[in-house]
Formats: sequence, structure tokens, C-alpha cells
Amino acid sequence: MLEVKKEAFGELPLGGGTVEKFLLTSDTVKVEIISLGCIITSLKTKDRDGNKHPYFGAAIGRVANRIAKGKFTVEGHEYQLAINDGSNSLHGGVKGFDKVIWFPEILPDGVRFFRISPDGEEGYPGELKVWISYTLKDEELTINYRAQTSKATPGSSNIYDHEFTIEADCYLPLDETLIPTGKITPVQDTPFDLRKPKELGKHLQKFQLNGFDHNFCLVQRKEPHFCARAYHPPSGQMIEVYTTQPGVQFYTGNFLDGTLKGKEGHVYFKHSGFCLETQNWPNAMNQD
Repeated sequence: MLEVKKEAFGELPLGGGTVEKFLLTSDTVKVEIISLGCIITSLKTKDRDGNKHPYFGAAIGRVANRIAKGKFTVEGHEYQLAINDGSNSLHGGVKGFDKVIWFPEILPDGVRFFRISPDGEEGYPGELKVWISYTLKDEELTINYRAQTSKATPGSSNIYDHEFTIEADCYLPLDETLIPTGKITPVQDTPFDLRKPKELGKHLQKFQLNGFDHNFCLVQRKEPHFCARAYHPPSGQMIEVYTTQPGVQFYTGNFLDGTLKGKEGHVYFKHSGFCLETQNWPNAMNQD
């Protein structure tokens, strides 16, 4: 049974505000999170032998790790960040996401925090709205980050450092118009063998691929089952896809060329996004 509680944690000096603590407890996991920096002050779980182990961590932003000399250029404009690690900017600067109080909202299965990072905070461009949710289900703690910016700000411009896994033994080869040829081809010993995690950039380079836009053939089941995973090691973020469909289309934004603009004027270049589309096999109505 899951239980979510709120307690007072403490006060910041000089009237800086009240810090609250949220306790998420299941039969196997206990998590404590405070509204200052969305910091996980305690995470206790049991290993395979039933022994408990703690873990501690905080939300980092806007950018994790170091930015050399605290400088970067976006859309032709150079920005100077706050310096807090020798000559570099580390983990968002002097007052990063871990040093501010977030606004909490209790959920049925956890807690969600929200804050607005104003334009120019620690030198970063654009107003950035950020949501971080912590939800607990049995022994699984899920942390979800979501952000929306008012102008271009640092972020991954491509997906080359993402790792992809697709649990498919076969795929559908394409003709010159990107329509499946009708053949069902084993992935074994081909560039389409993604049954073990593959870092996209290295994988495309190794096989001299333009990208993926292919249907992978799944074992169809009545109940949703795992078929694909996208994992971003630098941030630890991961998407897992479950489906009852017989196929999943993997597309890596091969036709994005910088002419398409999305929300807030964000420009999308080649390989700046991906799709994992669960579906029936493409052009199935025209195949025997």
C-alpha cells in the first residue's frame, strides 16, 4: 500500500522560506524528498536479501556538470554564466536548481514540484518552466522531468548520445520509396539488431546509416509487454514502450533539416528527435 505524507522540514535563514518534506512509502521502498532543490534526502529500499541501503541526491539544473569558462553560444549570441568551479560553471551555477525552494503538489502516488527559472538566471537565456515529479509504485521510484522555455537555451540538439533497445528478432526492409518490400528479415548480424542497447551516434557511424525509419516485428500478445527503450545516460532519463501491437516503427528524424520550427521558435535539425510508434505493419493491406 502506498502512503504519501507531508511534514515540516525547516526554515531557511533570513526569512528565505519554509522547506517541506514529503514521505513516499510502499511495502519495499521509503523515499524522503524536500522542496528545497527537490532533493531526495533519503531513499531506502531492500536488496535481494532484504537488507536496506540508503541513497541521496538532488535536482540539478539548468545544465548538469561543467560548462567550460561558463560560456556558450546559441543562435549567434554568446552567453556568460555564473562561475562557481574554478573558471567553469558547474551544475547550473552559484544558485542552481538544488538551492531554491520548489512549489510542491501532492499526487495520489507521489509529489510533483514546479518552479520558474527566470530569463537570465545564472546567465541562462529564456524563462524556463520546470516540473519534476517523483512517483512510487511498489519497489519502483519514477522521476520525471519536464521543461518549457521561452527562447532557445542549452539542451541536446541531437539524439546521438541516446541508447536504444528494441526487442525484435526481425524487421521490414524498405524500397526506394520507404515502403516495406514484403520481406521479413532477421535482425541477426545486421545494423538492425537493437536487442541490446546501442548508442545511436556510434551505431550510425559504424554502419554508415542515414538513420532509422523502419518497422520492427514484435511478438504480438494480448497484454501490453515491453518492446522498446530509449535511454539518455547523461541525464538518466528513460522511456520504455509497452504495446499489444505486432510492430514498432523506429524513426530518428532523418528528414528534419532545420526549416521546421516548433514551440517557442525551437529549430529542429536532422536527428534532433525520435519516434517509437507502436502499430500494425506498414502497408499490411497491400501485402499477402
